[in-house]
Amino acid sequence: MTSSRAPQRRADARRSRASILEAAARLLNSAPDASVGAIAADAGVTRQTVYAHFPSRPQLLAAVLDQVTEEAVAAMDALDLDTGPAVDALLRLIDASARTTARYPVLLQRIRALPEIPQADHKRHAPVADRLKRVIRRGQRSGEFDDRLSPDWLVAVVIDLGHTAAAETDADRMTGQEATDALHISLRRILGANTPP
Repeated sequence: MTSSRAPQRRADARRSRASILEAAARLLNSAPDASVGAIAADAGVTRQTVYAHFPSRPQLLAAVLDQVTEEAVAAMDALDLDTGPAVDALLRLIDASARTTARYPVLLQRIRALPEIPQADHKRHAPVADRLKRVIRRGQRSGEFDDRLSPDWLVAVVIDLGHTAAAETDADRMTGQEATDALHISLRRILGANTPP
């Protein structure tokens, strides 16, 4: 009897976790200080259920950030990164990620202000970095991008410039469009892209 109910309990736990993350992303994006009780109520679970999945608020925020990253990676994977100029593929990839994160401006601004564990940040960026590296290598092989810098270095620069663009927007020093334009121009120059903008 117990073994037959175990898969149902695991399925219920997965549904509860997904509901909590969805509610947390929605509520924290509109009200960054929303309580765990409010998140639980919105998710249709108890506070105890939230704490069973996420023992602390920082763990909940990290899980929400992981979910946003997964959404961004799914948007990237929907693109055809192997056709057309590499610079166009790279900019489509960056823009797909930006469109996903633009749905959570308040939430991500609050999360970016929290101290990050370097290993967690590296792990979170790994799937994005893999896709960037694939496009950068293609551009270097085809001669579209300067091949004097390593793909790993260029991936790190692309990610850091993306964060800089987001920080400028968060601080209201640039509009979203200004930051996107500056990012595109900067990336073309850094990569040595030999295609016109």
